[in-house]
Amino acid sequence: MSLPLAETGPQAQPPRSRPERLKVLVDLLSSMRFAISLLTVICIASVIGTVLQQNQPAVNYVNQFGPFWAQLFGELHLYSVYSAWWFLLILGFLVVSTSLCIARNTPKILVDLKTFKENIREQSLRAFGQHAEADFSEAPEGLARRLGEGLVQGGWKVRLQPRDTAAGPGTGWMVAAKAGAANKLGYIAAHSAIVLICLGGLLDGDLIVRAQMWFNGKAPYAGAGLIADVPARHRLSENNPTFRGNLMVAEGTQSSTAILNQSDGVLLQELPFAVELKKFIVEHYSTGMPKLFASEIVIHDKATGALTEARVEVNHPVNYHGIEIYQSSFDDGGSKVRLQALPLDSDGARFEVEGVIGGSTGLTRSQTGEKFNLEFSALRVINVENFAGQGGPSGSGVDVRKVDLRDSVEARLGAANKVMTKKELRNVGPSITYKLRDAAGQAREFHNYMLPVDMGDGGAPVMLLGMRETPAEPFRYLRVPVDDQGGMDSFLRLRKALGQPKLREQAVARYVALAIDPSKPELARQLQASASRALDLFAGNPAAAKGSDRPAGGLQAVADFIESNVPEAERPRAGEVLIRILNGVLFQLEQLSREQAGLKPWPNEAKTQAFMTQAVLSLSDVQAYPVPLTFVLKDFTQVQASVFQVARAPGKTVVYLGCALLILGVFAMLYVRERRVWIWVRPESGGTRATMALSSNRKTMDGDREFEHLKIKLLGLAPASRDAAEGPAPN
Repeated sequence: MSLPLAETGPQAQPPRSRPERLKVLVDLLSSMRFAISLLTVICIASVIGTVLQQNQPAVNYVNQFGPFWAQLFGELHLYSVYSAWWFLLILGFLVVSTSLCIARNTPKILVDLKTFKENIREQSLRAFGQHAEADFSEAPEGLARRLGEGLVQGGWKVRLQPRDTAAGPGTGWMVAAKAGAANKLGYIAAHSAIVLICLGGLLDGDLIVRAQMWFNGKAPYAGAGLIADVPARHRLSENNPTFRGNLMVAEGTQSSTAILNQSDGVLLQELPFAVELKKFIVEHYSTGMPKLFASEIVIHDKATGALTEARVEVNHPVNYHGIEIYQSSFDDGGSKVRLQALPLDSDGARFEVEGVIGGSTGLTRSQTGEKFNLEFSALRVINVENFAGQGGPSGSGVDVRKVDLRDSVEARLGAANKVMTKKELRNVGPSITYKLRDAAGQAREFHNYMLPVDMGDGGAPVMLLGMRETPAEPFRYLRVPVDDQGGMDSFLRLRKALGQPKLREQAVARYVALAIDPSKPELARQLQASASRALDLFAGNPAAAKGSDRPAGGLQAVADFIESNVPEAERPRAGEVLIRILNGVLFQLEQLSREQAGLKPWPNEAKTQAFMTQAVLSLSDVQAYPVPLTFVLKDFTQVQASVFQVARAPGKTVVYLGCALLILGVFAMLYVRERRVWIWVRPESGGTRATMALSSNRKTMDGDREFEHLKIKLLGLAPASRDAAEGPAPN
């Protein structure tokens, strides 16, 4: 029976043993290319974490990227990069890789620091790029000791070695010297710094928290309700060694539970103390940006009951038993607001509703039975807007205090005739932000100012009623003119009168009677027909929009009618006539509405014209307002809250130590040169011959000057050139 023979050709590879495989793995982990690859991935992840806002609500990412990409980025944990499992794993691999690199090279470096490499041969010295020879009359031993002392005086570490030569045993001497050993110590310091910084990042990151989730049964909480009702499996102990969370405390209240945001919910961190906010202080610049915000707090120790008063400011945290309390931001602490609902259609009644910022209340529209949920989102007491060259608040709608880098640069660069645009900043008073959510859960967000705003364009002051469909959009504002009482009553009466056919007929008749001589009945009938058609189109009467496929109401309906029924050449003239007629009829309609309310008619003056001009535009725009009512702020009681960041960070000291080592290591590697000098001294022809060579880890001009200096000082040779001998030699 024959057995098959194993291949013995050149392609046959014997299987590697386990020690060999382990050695290959260690070589890979400790290699520079592996560490550089890890650092590259960490840099890319850090860029993503900087550009992409972290730990935002999921709906924000859906609005920004769309459902598909938002879900994909969520699966990759790009919304919480620095706590993602793959980021922590990369940091762990980098720690292992750098530690192995240090373990492999440190013994060699330490041995190299102790050796002088005095066994080098004379032939090797002559092969150096920087070498020189000189003859002396002194004995070899005396010359060697004199040269060694000269090097010691220059800051070199020196070792003398006697050697055998043809003249006899021990007649030759090798003078070996070295300097700049800190260069290699810098290598150890820099690599150790990377390990320490990564370890500090892992300690102060989510690694410990995630370990408790993996091994201790903790899980994020994704529900709603009171903090006291959250089960224990979603809470972390007071003895948690490391955490970083947010703590919001309203004025006059206290809290002892911090919130740790996770990608799929939150964890509650119990603190060994409670923070009471006595007073929140905020100061503003003229632009409306906060100049200073600080909190006067009282810390209630749970174990001892001791009370500690403190003041927390930005960049001035308070440390209490190893836990840092930082001033992070501020928010509304549950301000009480009173809103008045104003109907924007011809039906409906006014009513008032009270609530608390952050709360909500249910509403039912009596005409249709439709249910809404009114959510009180935010109260802003100060709104500083820029009115220079814009005619009002910027397109962002909420906050004009943004920085446009391109505009800022272009304002300062370019032609000499460029001048910076002046800003006209003005505080326009409080505003309220709320949401109306329908039965299907869809919500629109509204932002209304409390006080009338003079837009600075010479027109009537207006109430700004903002609306947007999604948080990604800017607010769009409906500008409603205010009357002489500073309210929207006149506009709302006009809006209601516009929806009543009888009042429209009376307004048309009054307008015709004032515009046409009674002796011209035919002309009066024509004007009455045109005025009725224009007013009905503007009011959104479908019967008046015959011939137009878009009976939307407002100025758009008038424009559509003209486009559908008037030849193109005659449209500008027809449009001008209809708008003039429409303005006159609407003025008479406003006068009728005031008569019904028992008010004096408007005087025919510039102020009245400004009001009516804006009223016509507002009546047209209100057709597109998505809800039949708006809420204006009537009164409020502000309650402020301070948002603290509380952190127990044992890795902070480790990171600081790592940063110090990194600075020292990089400085040593960049600015300290390792140099070695050898001088071979041997007897020759009744005298002594010295052969010197210098070696450096970097080829620099300083090295050339230093060698020339040593040639002059030790060997007594003339400088090779004037430039080479200039300047003091470094030690």
